[in-house]
Amino acid sequence: MRKVSTKKITSIGGSALIEGIMMRGPKRTTVCVRTGENEIYSEDIKMTTIPEKCKLFKLPLLRGIAGLIDSMRLSYKSLMLSADKAVEAGEVEEEEPSKFEKWLDEKFGDKLVKVIMVFASILGVALAVGLFFFLPSFLFDLTANVVPVFQGDGEGAIFWKSVFEGVLKIALFLGYIVLCSQMTEMKRVFMYHGAEHKTIFCYENEEELTVENVRKQIRFHPRCGTSFMVLMLIVGIIIGLFIPVAPFGIGFLRPVFKILLLPVSCGIGYELIKICGKHDNAFTRFIAAPGLWAQRITTKEPDDKMIEVAIEAMKAVIPDDGTDIINNK
Repeated sequence: MRKVSTKKITSIGGSALIEGIMMRGPKRTTVCVRTGENEIYSEDIKMTTIPEKCKLFKLPLLRGIAGLIDSMRLSYKSLMLSADKAVEAGEVEEEEPSKFEKWLDEKFGDKLVKVIMVFASILGVALAVGLFFFLPSFLFDLTANVVPVFQGDGEGAIFWKSVFEGVLKIALFLGYIVLCSQMTEMKRVFMYHGAEHKTIFCYENEEELTVENVRKQIRFHPRCGTSFMVLMLIVGIIIGLFIPVAPFGIGFLRPVFKILLLPVSCGIGYELIKICGKHDNAFTRFIAAPGLWAQRITTKEPDDKMIEVAIEAMKAVIPDDGTDIINNK
């Protein structure tokens, strides 16, 4: 992958949505959704962030935890908005509800949606914890019965268990997004993801935001959420080196400790992403490399209509006073 050099670095970031893009600037957050051949719907989103509520979360490491939570909240609100607008515009087909679904809607109405969302969130978290924490630990212990170097509880066993768990987590993560990329709807989301990155690069290169200028940019950006997730997984491997194979003689406690230390992985990963965003040298390129490679899956080349949406969202959040610029080269 060729080295990317820009004339400036902006704090503006965003995310791909259903037939749209969310861009977040220092003063404004805007969602733009394609609602017709020549129509783009735009709406600003207001949200009070955790650091705004508690200044303690502006400190290094803690700001990473707050940033992740705020990003998830903002992404959810943006995604729901884009889904509604895309369905209304006919960009996404809405399936005819079954008789059972109609009955549930008549009986419970909006309350049902809230209950389902809470249940789905709990189920999703439980599934993620099981797959990314307990399953790797269980499989290592199972493998240790036939692999001598995996046995025991010394430094060697801790090293191999941390590496085994980390590699398996990365494989599960990449495998999941590869499967998602095969879905038609997700392919389009990944194309919008590419449009988002290209548009930010165009702005950072101080070129006019036109379809032609955006199209020639590359789609891999070092400050992407994909890079953040990969960095968190890698940092988790290092943290795992300091956790015994069986804390207090109980193997079940190792994944529990890793869950408790997840905020540390999140905080360190966030700080590394910020460093990669502010500096361009051999060290930062080395740190960013795994995430950039993963973006080959999560970003695709967009079409011109998608680029138009990204440009609309980008223009909406660029402040007049230049407060988004964090580094001029």
